[in-house]
Amino acid sequence: MPSARPQPAAVAEPAPSPLACIQPGGGLFFAIEAGWDRLRRRWLRLARPGYVRRMLTLRQGDCPGCPHDIIDPRDLKLWRNACGFWFRPEDDRFRWRDRLPLARAGLTEVVVVSLVALALLAPLVATRDLRWLALAAVIAFLWFEMLWFFRDPEREIPDDPAALVSPADGLITHLEEVDSADFPGGRAFRISMWLSPLDVHLNRMPRAGRVVALRYLPGRFVNARREDAARINEQLWMDLVEPGGRRVRVIQISGALARRLVCWARLGEELGAGERYGLIKYGSRCDILLPAAEPRELTVAIGDKVNAGRSILLRFTKAHGETSGN
Repeated sequence: MPSARPQPAAVAEPAPSPLACIQPGGGLFFAIEAGWDRLRRRWLRLARPGYVRRMLTLRQGDCPGCPHDIIDPRDLKLWRNACGFWFRPEDDRFRWRDRLPLARAGLTEVVVVSLVALALLAPLVATRDLRWLALAAVIAFLWFEMLWFFRDPEREIPDDPAALVSPADGLITHLEEVDSADFPGGRAFRISMWLSPLDVHLNRMPRAGRVVALRYLPGRFVNARREDAARINEQLWMDLVEPGGRRVRVIQISGALARRLVCWARLGEELGAGERYGLIKYGSRCDILLPAAEPRELTVAIGDKVNAGRSILLRFTKAHGETSGN
């Protein structure tokens, strides 16, 4: 009689902890932007002390022992979810950047890569050698791919109180129940989406709710379509609780190329369904978990293509906590 296959030991889920910045995995472009910000603040203090004094009077909130040097709203971009300071919308002269058709969290990549591409293209385009022209075409393609990757299209969010909308663009790869200690009965229903490099990579809220947990888990960078990617890859978890008490978890998972996970949501922040809250850089995977016993009607199947904020993944058939006898 064959022996039973040993079951993997249960892995304890990490305790909730606030993020130290919007991109906890760091990276080259994050370091470039942080360094540029330091230079900009030094210049402002040297050349525009009046502006610095005025902005400090407009700064709102409190951040005891704050390690962040916040002069104006630009300084909050990298530290928004870890800093208690904030500015009123009418005092933010840089809000126009949110109207650009590109993800603000990817603007540094776009600017740096554009400058490098232009520097390489200029001498290549001037030559008549076909080999160099072919190289110029490749550089131009990669440049436009960068612009395409960080695009930020507007989305019409469904006006349906029962709908759970997709948190990401991508292909549905898993619809299954999994073990999860944070959900009733230790079980959750999981929907997984794989994002290709051609997909929009901004993440949106699947439901309206309050952010109650943010967790960053360092890990590996295997192909996001592998079965074990959801267990061993670098991840960033966001838990939200709806007004009725239902908990929903969105997990950003890195991949072989996608190694930077971005989340600018704050603990305790109230966000609406379809609202932007994060970004996965360079193609990866996004999972969403909800209580396994929650009555629901699926509206997608494995292999379906979905869009963040626009596609409905399922509809809850009862209010949270409502029994079948109600």
